This record gives sequence, structure tokens and C-alpha cells, in this order.
Amino acid sequence: MDIAKYQDQLENRFKRYASIDTQSDASSETTPSTKKQFDLLHLLEGELKEMGAQEVTLDENGYLYATLPSNVNKDVPVICFCSHVDTAPDASGTGVKPITHKNYQGQDLPLPDDPSVIISPNDFPHLNNCIGHDIISASGKTLLGSDDKSGVASIMQMAQVLIDHPEIPHGKIRILFTPDEEIGRGVDKVNMEFLNAQFGYTLDGGAPGSLEDETFSADAVVINIKGVSIHPGYAKGQMENAIKIASSIVDRLPSHTLCPEATEGKEGFIHPTSISGELGQSKLEFIIRSFETPKLKEYETLLEDIVRTVLVDYPNSTYTFEVIEQYRNMKEVLDQYPQVTSYAEEAIRRAGLTVTKEAIRGGTDGSRLSFMGLPCPNIFAGMQGIHSKREWVSLQDMMKAVETILHLCQIWAEKSA
Repeated sequence: MDIAKYQDQLENRFKRYASIDTQSDASSETTPSTKKQFDLLHLLEGELKEMGAQEVTLDENGYLYATLPSNVNKDVPVICFCSHVDTAPDASGTGVKPITHKNYQGQDLPLPDDPSVIISPNDFPHLNNCIGHDIISASGKTLLGSDDKSGVASIMQMAQVLIDHPEIPHGKIRILFTPDEEIGRGVDKVNMEFLNAQFGYTLDGGAPGSLEDETFSADAVVINIKGVSIHPGYAKGQMENAIKIASSIVDRLPSHTLCPEATEGKEGFIHPTSISGELGQSKLEFIIRSFETPKLKEYETLLEDIVRTVLVDYPNSTYTFEVIEQYRNMKEVLDQYPQVTSYAEEAIRRAGLTVTKEAIRGGTDGSRLSFMGLPCPNIFAGMQGIHSKREWVSLQDMMKAVETILHLCQIWAEKSA
């Protein structure tokens, strides 16, 4: 089936979603963290109902579920496609004005509301693969929100195509849109029993053909230091400054290994993300990352050894060391269900693309979903320059994402008994 006729619809759909401010807020304790995420969720809810999706349900926590019923007479696993509606707090998401640069020809793209913001192939080599494409960006004052509204738009377009073309065979499809992924809470309150899917795919990746089935395993560490506070005029031999203790701990961290600025590929790290405090008490926060889960413990032991070594010089000070599990490498689960990844690879090839397997130096909702019982790799959605005013996406790349997941629906139906 030729789906090129849906390209204009996809463009309009994506730009409609991108223009809605859905930034999440890590300082908020509500779910979703910002009420404005409901502005897009309500729109999606209405569009799903209008196109004929079933079991369309938006709950009070900002999770939107929908169903496309099976149209084949055999037992096909229930497949979920998932994207997040929130955008990152890294750049403004207020007043996004999506712009389409038609028939791109390799030039720099200064953005009209701030010409100093330039999208250039010197910075984004993938633009060289997009000659003749329609490039969508923001106007220079905001992020675009392609992360992850390109995934949202692709899933919505897939649903529209399947409803318009009942001759395309597929099993039961579940759609899930989540809030607050950008602040690490994307699946905190998803109702897995209600979702009731067996396998899943997030659409939250970059260049066409990319498939991510491996992530960091991740912990957080919080260290609280209790020093000895004495009036500085009478402190000799007694004061133990918690600020200095914290500073000494950070100063002794590895600087040429085991830190983000010195690692790449499969290398892990210990990374301080926050330091605060006063004379009598200080607090250090870290993230610990490795593709090998057992190494997290090694890194945490190294970090605690540094703390103990520093405190030798401060015998009256104490510390607490709290490890908080964040997520685990999805590959540990996906290796038990190889068909989930192999079917995605076949779908990418059927879309005329070369498969690029990547390991994410980070995490996705799929990491946690995999360990919640939904094996869930990540498929490309075309986004580039994410979390910045130079964010952009190729409309044709998004179309390839739609084509890929349509093939994926068919492959699951074909290969089921």
C-alpha cells in the first residue's frame, strides 16, 4: 500500500501537537507534573475517538490508552506502541511555532525569530541525508518538541492508516501515551493490568533505521554529610566543615575515567549532579551508570570508599549513603524474547532502511516497562537536536517511522500461529 498520500496529514498532525506547550516540571509533586500536558492529551483522546479507535481512556494521572482491535482469526500477541507527550525543561516550550522548510537543499537554516539560531549540516550531519526532504523546526525562540511528539504523531498516523485500511492484517494493538518521561516519571503510574499487552515498542529515537535494545543500568546515590559546626572565631581544632568535606569528595572523583566527559560507548561513570549545604551539613547527589548491572555496585563501593577516606581527616563527622535504583538495562529482558527485536529489524528492512542497532547512553520508558513485564525496545521517530532551540525533524523520516510500525503490526500477525 502506498502511504505517501498521508504525508500532508502527518505534517499537519505533528505541527498541531508541537504547538501545544506540554513541558513537564521536576519540581512538581503532582502527576502529571503540569496540568498543561492534559491540553494535548485531551486533543489526542478526541482524535482517537473520532478516527474510530476503541477503549479510549484518559485517566486522572495523564495516561491515555486506546485499542485497535485485531482483524485476523488467529492468536496474535497484544502489541503496545508508546510515546510520551511531555517535552523537556531544557528550553522554552511556550509559544512553539513549527515551521516547514520545504525541499531542503543542504543549506544552513537560520531560524526567523532568532537568526543566530542556525540548523546547519556542520552540526547535524544527518541533514546531508535529507536533501529534498521537508524539514520541520521551531522558530528560534523555543524547542520544537519533536522529542517525543514525532513519536506521538507517528503512532497516531499508524492508527489512522490501519483504521482506513482494514485489509492490512494485524492483531490487537494497544496505544499508550504517557506524561513526565523527561523528568524520569514516565511510567510511574501506568496501569499495566489495564494496558494488558504482551510486548511493546516505544517510538522515541532519532535517525531512520535506528533500533535501541540496550540502555544503561542506573542508580542514584544521595550522600548526607554531618559535620561539626563551631563559631569560626573559636573553631581551632574543633570545626569540621561539611562544605569542605563535600568538596573534597568531589575533588577525589576520577577525572580521566568513570566520568561522562571522559567516557563513551559502553563505558560507565560516576557523575555528581548536585551539591548543597552549609557549615554543619551538606548533601551530594550522584547518578551511577553502567551497561553491566553488577558494575553499579563496584562504582558505588568506589564512591563510598572515597567518602570514608575523606572522613579520616574529619573524625567527628558522619555520613549516610543511600542508593536508589532507577532503571536497568532493557537488554537483560529483551534477550529472553529475541523475536521482539528481530521483528522490529525486519520491519525496518521492509521499510527500505538499514538497521542500526544502538545502545543508549541513558534510559527510556522502555527500560522500565521491560522490567514491569512489557519487553519494549525503542524505535526511531526522526528527532534531531533534541532539548534545544535547534531541534528539528524530517517529515520524510517520520513517514518512515509510520511505515516501519505498520510493517511491524503485519509481521506479528504473519508470524503468529
